[in-house]
Amino acid sequence: MEETILSPSLLFEIIAVGLIILVLFSGIRIIRPTHRGLIERLGKYHKFAGPGFHWIIPMIDHMYQINTTEQMIDAEPQEIITNDNLNAMVDAQIYYKVKSDEESVKSSQYNVNNVNSQIVNLARTTLRNIIGTMTLKSANSERGKINDELHTILIKETASWGIDIVRAELKEIDPPKDVQDTMNKIVKAENEKIAAIDYATAAETTADGKKRAAIKEAEGVKQANILEAEGQAEAIRLVNDAANKYFVGNAQLLKRLDTVQNSLEKNSKIVISGNSELVNIIGDLAGIVPIKDPAGKPKASA
Repeated sequence: MEETILSPSLLFEIIAVGLIILVLFSGIRIIRPTHRGLIERLGKYHKFAGPGFHWIIPMIDHMYQINTTEQMIDAEPQEIITNDNLNAMVDAQIYYKVKSDEESVKSSQYNVNNVNSQIVNLARTTLRNIIGTMTLKSANSERGKINDELHTILIKETASWGIDIVRAELKEIDPPKDVQDTMNKIVKAENEKIAAIDYATAAETTADGKKRAAIKEAEGVKQANILEAEGQAEAIRLVNDAANKYFVGNAQLLKRLDTVQNSLEKNSKIVISGNSELVNIIGDLAGIVPIKDPAGKPKASA
């Protein structure tokens, strides 16, 4: 078999083509939608690169890709002396993102050395200034106020960094263990006091309910007695009206009638003048008809 011998010129061409292909492929850059790129040429800013395909000159151009999505950094726990001379362990979290426009991306790289490190140091310093003027109790009860103040200061101080401080949140404010134990006892005592007050209020409400029920029951009994008394009085009034209508002035006549009745029961005979009202009454009651004596005067016999 004959060996193929490449000429130096052909070998050089093959090497050249290989180098060109290698250079072409090594200069390819793909930027994701979540990133933006800064292309520097020989150490100077050259152009801005958005998402998609880009090609740079190897060894001459260099591309820096910057994440523009929201990021979270921990301000790291630190011990802060509060206004009431208590040591509190404070930790916070900062949420930020680099703005996606060209100037903001450039500012995040050229106006600040390291965004994450700078934000952490700034947040720690700001927290010391804020919480150092507050008591431990107020710092725990006014977390929202601290978050807002920290957020406002961070926005102001990072205005030239090309970033947007989304929010700042206190992660924890831990007092010393002995202070925490005391605070827990105070909270427990307050809760027990509130529970006792609630129980007393409930008992008082129950007693008031029973009192009102007893009063209403007594009022019902009273009203019933009044109505009963009024009914009895009305009945007595009707009886009196009937007595006044039918028996006024007849007391003596009733007495005579009673005497006649007793006499009749003993089979006695009595004679009464004919003009006596008693004769008429007896006649009406017993059906006795008055008779006249020989002298013409009425008489009654039984």
